Amino acid sequence: MTTPEQMRTVIRTQMDVVLQSGVPIAILPLDVTHKATITTPRMDVLRQQTNANGSRLAGILQSYERFDTQKFGLEGGPLHDPVTVAYLLRPELFGGKACNVRIEHASELTMGQTVADWWGVSDLPANATVMTTADVPA
Repeated sequence: MTTPEQMRTVIRTQMDVVLQSGVPIAILPLDVTHKATITTPRMDVLRQQTNANGSRLAGILQSYERFDTQKFGLEGGPLHDPVTVAYLLRPELFGGKACNVRIEHASELTMGQTVADWWGVSDLPANATVMTTADVPA
């Protein structure tokens, strides 16, 4: 039987392996995914589509909008997965900074947290690009 702590250790270790792999890595933190939201006016546009998919999608996204606007105080629900797909299809819509990123292992308060060395304090080479902006229509 695996304990929750053992599982957290496995996940942190796997993330360390990925971050130290040398492959190009883009990180899209919540600060960026919260900029792309599904709002009621955007869902209304989906509902007005002449195909069944628009209304289906609006129905699925409605629960996200309702929950996330209350939880995060946003104008709409953040679109985490679609933002990731958008980055893969149109990376020019995003801006970020290359920096060294590590997973915190020592602190009880922040254990497991992804930490970006924005100012190069560690003198470690950049191993990821952390996105900070997204070109999202108002």
